Amino acid sequence: MPSLFYDKYKPYYSDNLKLAMPIVVSQLGHTLVHMADSVIVGHFAGTIQLAAVSLVNSLFMLILVLGLGISYGLTPLIAQENGRKNYEECGRLLSNSLVINFLTGLFLYCLVHFGTLLVIDHLGQSPEVVAYAKPYLGYLAVSIIPLMIFQTFKQFAEGLGFTKQAMYVSIWGNVINIIFGVIFVKGMFGIAPMGVKGVGLSTLIDRILMAVVMFIYISRSKHFKIYLKGFKLKFLNKISSLRIAKIGAPVALQYSFEISAFSGAAILIGTIGAVEQAAHQIAINLSAITYMLAAGIASAATIKTGNNLGKNNLFDLRHSAIASYHIVIGFMSLTALLFVGANQLLPFIYTEDTAVISIAAQLLVIAGFFQLFDGTQVVGLGVLRGLGDVNIPTLITFIAYWIIGIPLGYFLGIELGFGVNGIWYGLTFGLLTASLLLFLRFQKKTKNLHVTAVV
Repeated sequence: MPSLFYDKYKPYYSDNLKLAMPIVVSQLGHTLVHMADSVIVGHFAGTIQLAAVSLVNSLFMLILVLGLGISYGLTPLIAQENGRKNYEECGRLLSNSLVINFLTGLFLYCLVHFGTLLVIDHLGQSPEVVAYAKPYLGYLAVSIIPLMIFQTFKQFAEGLGFTKQAMYVSIWGNVINIIFGVIFVKGMFGIAPMGVKGVGLSTLIDRILMAVVMFIYISRSKHFKIYLKGFKLKFLNKISSLRIAKIGAPVALQYSFEISAFSGAAILIGTIGAVEQAAHQIAINLSAITYMLAAGIASAATIKTGNNLGKNNLFDLRHSAIASYHIVIGFMSLTALLFVGANQLLPFIYTEDTAVISIAAQLLVIAGFFQLFDGTQVVGLGVLRGLGDVNIPTLITFIAYWIIGIPLGYFLGIELGFGVNGIWYGLTFGLLTASLLLFLRFQKKTKNLHVTAVV
């Protein structure tokens, strides 16, 4: 029986993994930038500045995911139109996405510069932590603009099944980020030590280079000539822009509801103390790495689902989606074992502060338990996005994280006195809720498609 089950999905496992693995590496790029910042600051600048990284990343990711979500609206549309061999529409979608993403980047920069940088003084955080956080956040705000340009060309290429190029760009971008980060933070080659703001500057340089390289690749590669015939950089085409916005805006909300829940948790934890906040940063950063593994699999599921929908191949659509669930469960089971088994060792990657390590080790055990829920919920979102179903999943994420997760975390952590662990228990239950509801939605939508096709 297990052999028959494996044979049934084997072709889909290999196809999905082949598409997903470069996306996984590319998706990890966003998280590894922040991981590198945390590691460099933790070792060369100390616990207070590491807490500043935690505070900034929590606030910045809340803004950044709005942009990433908007950019993700392009991928399923490109996959669907490519499946229909409507190449000219692919070019129109790219040009409109570029304009939308650039304007979104400008808007998000203004939101950080004129909003978050002013609000940060009034969140009940340590004044010492806030003082270090502000210049770091300022550099990250500017970096949103080149990152959104990079995302446009990345999502376009991935929607067409070209996933390796963005992976290579992300890898080299992270290498550059680490090299410049160490130089700026520590102060080398005649440069004065910059502390935490040094990793902000290195991130900005990295993202500008990534945007330039990805643009050159798309514009010059022979693979995209047929698609670029429809590319006209005029202001906006109403129909194409609305198609992108109808998917991108709800996806942005989906990500913002989840990330804002974790950002809200970080702010709650910051009211407990800087040591707890630094420990949270370590555990959430490691969890974010495994989340990006799942997000890469989910992105591949979006592309496969959209492409199969464009071809009206509903049998392969459902089987490919189920195979993506199997893959993510396997991946996240392994990472759960790693977190639980190495919970005392992993925090040493970031710091040598024993007080921080002790709390982070406890959080990693909890993180081990929510790995499966985190993986399956993001794959559920990915499959439904490929179907163009984004509104109900957006409502599900809001309920799971802000009606259930954060209130429960506050009750357990603050009211009942379980501290940082209690806040993480609430987040775990929120992920469980999202995972179950999204899976039920996936079952309903794909079975309905199959019935419609049969009738």
